Amino acid sequence: MSAKAPKSPAAAKPRSYKNIFRAILVLTGLYFLWAFADTHVERFYIFQPESLHALALEALDLYPGQSASSLEKVIDHIVTSLTESHGAKHINVDQKEWFFNNAGGAMGAMYVIHASVTEYLIIFGTPLGTEGHTGRHSADDYFHILHGEQWAFAPGALEKEVYPTGSVHHLKRGTIKQYKMHEGCFALEYARGWIPFMLPFGFADGITSTLDLPTLWDMTWISAREMGRNLLAGKL
Repeated sequence: MSAKAPKSPAAAKPRSYKNIFRAILVLTGLYFLWAFADTHVERFYIFQPESLHALALEALDLYPGQSASSLEKVIDHIVTSLTESHGAKHINVDQKEWFFNNAGGAMGAMYVIHASVTEYLIIFGTPLGTEGHTGRHSADDYFHILHGEQWAFAPGALEKEVYPTGSVHHLKRGTIKQYKMHEGCFALEYARGWIPFMLPFGFADGITSTLDLPTLWDMTWISAREMGRNLLAGKL
């Protein structure tokens, strides 16, 4: 019985070309699906930057000063007001649920007020000061400064941007900056866009540098829990 002749490399080419063509079709389809969804993403928003800024200014007017006790009252006023206007189904009212976050070289603590597929609202900051890379994101990011001062710098600029208490630093979608929370700074940070694409930036330093697994678990669990319960409430 004669042995079968081995298949020539040329015989395998049509299948490999077919797989490549299929992959291109799938990726193209996913791109157009994302592009279509991106044009309709605004219908899923429940927060507005202007309203959040007005709320932050209201809280700062009620509880002025740069002490920790006044900041605590500012945060409580914001969370209480958002719970009244949006309901506890969209707001995490546990104000003691803080955890560390390392991202882009910066380190601070955060409290997740709201997290869904298209929006997140957090308190982020540190009394010590920190600086790092903002990351390049698929969402617009608004830093409403509640305490202290934030500095920022874009490539090509020869002077720093300064954002004092009561101001808003808008990091436009797809742009990057170096930022510094000078000495001590806390902000109400609001992002609107496709939040899941931002998560790798938030996890990268914990996976590759700090290896702080309990904190990574807290961030994963709280983010997933809040996104999940917002989905169950019909909020994408």
